[in-house]
Amino acid sequence: MPVATTTGLRALAQRDRALGAVMKRLGPLPAFPQPAQRRMSTFAYLARSIVYQQLAGKAAATIFGRVCALTRGCDFPTPQALLSLSDDTLRGAGLSRAKLAALRDLSERVLDGRLKTRGLSRLGNDEIIERLVAVRGIGPWTAQMFLIFKLGRLDVLPIADLGVQEGARILDGLSKRPTPKELAARGAAWAPLSSVAAWYMWRLADEAKESLA
Repeated sequence: MPVATTTGLRALAQRDRALGAVMKRLGPLPAFPQPAQRRMSTFAYLARSIVYQQLAGKAAATIFGRVCALTRGCDFPTPQALLSLSDDTLRGAGLSRAKLAALRDLSERVLDGRLKTRGLSRLGNDEIIERLVAVRGIGPWTAQMFLIFKLGRLDVLPIADLGVQEGARILDGLSKRPTPKELAARGAAWAPLSSVAAWYMWRLADEAKESLA
């Protein structure tokens, strides 16, 4: 698993002094992936990502837990098990029609081999994104989160993420968030640790929200 070395982090802080000050103030970033994400299968992680889309964390966790409880054990159903469950049963757990369709598409692709989860981690970022976005309900952002938080890829910059944009706005003292194109240019200095910079941008955005609460 890739690791952000002390030397690499120091070089990043030196290349971007503003970011370096934030890194020093907010402290070290956690390891990617966290143990819970590391233990999850690729299928379960992607399914969880679909369930959690556009929902508050607590509501999403409740629905995800209900789906997990539909089969034996405490884990998310396997692709075979999920496909064996009726629409009414899955809808009763709280899944929307769109998410139900996405989960069925994901399950079918894993089972028939259109999405090969084994060996996926050995592919490059762009190829992984290309394969994942072919699944219904998985867009570039979800694929990028998979790269960062499931595979631990260190050089991923989600330029369309509002939290990263807001963090960059705060970092540079801007009056408005940078556009994706502007953020891509601004973040060029963060390579090859763009994921690290993104994590700090999220923390800056969270910190601003908490100050207003």
